[in-house]
Amino acid sequence: MDRDLSNFRPSKLWRKIPLERRIDAAGLFWEDEHSADQQVEAVSAIATQMKFRPRSVIALPPEKRAKYLAQLPAISDTIAARALVNYHLERQRPMMSAFLDLLGIQHENGLISDETVAKPDPAKVQNAAKELSAMFPSEDVALYLSTLVSQDPETWEALIDVAQPA
Repeated sequence: MDRDLSNFRPSKLWRKIPLERRIDAAGLFWEDEHSADQQVEAVSAIATQMKFRPRSVIALPPEKRAKYLAQLPAISDTIAARALVNYHLERQRPMMSAFLDLLGIQHENGLISDETVAKPDPAKVQNAAKELSAMFPSEDVALYLSTLVSQDPETWEALIDVAQPA
């Protein structure tokens, strides 16, 4: 795959999301127990940007930490990717489920249960993406499809031309 995926970098997707949604996603990021490594990195980034000690960042109320993270001028792809995944898992399960249903992929509440699922047919992926756009707000669909490409460009290559990064 020789395509330019730079527009699908998680940090680029993150910057294009409206601030209120970034604050929501950042709040979910801080609540996620599986994001510990990325949280350490985020504490360091906030501390550096705000000229705080890391301990002071950790002591902030969760909503303040979320707001600071959402307003950072730049965050790493690892933090952005984790925040985007957390956001979709918590806020976009119906859309995730609908997309997998349209593709005929077995799942549990939007999560693929079988790790050995074959790469979906590109035409079917593109059709499912178009149908999904008719079912959910276009900005939500664009962010979801772009996030899929950013997470696994090989599997979701067919979405590159369909997904317009948020």
